Amino acid sequence: QVLLVESGGGLVQAGGSLRLSCAASGYRFSGNAMGWYRQAPGKEREYVALIASDGMPNYAEFVRGRFAISRDNAKNTIYLQMNSLKPEDTAVYYCKDMKYDYWGQGTHVTVSS
Repeated sequence: QVLLVESGGGLVQAGGSLRLSCAASGYRFSGNAMGWYRQAPGKEREYVALIASDGMPNYAEFVRGRFAISRDNAKNTIYLQMNSLKPEDTAVYYCKDMKYDYWGQGTHVTVSS
């Protein structure tokens, strides 16, 4: 059974940091691009960041310079380091296998002002 499980969300004050993880099981994602998306209350899901199979990252403009995506293929896990968090970063964060369109269940991030 293929599973993507996010963790690391929580409540943090504005300016703080969180590190999200997404662990995959049931398959190996080493050759696939992996991404992070988010969905804020009342809004559509939006793209946050992507990391290619060769480790090359790409970011949405609104997180560039604050967030960093990484991957550990040996652990079958990707990460999203989120710094300088803002209240508008409050959302459910999802990871996605970009090749197979697998999604995790999401982890909640709340940034208080």
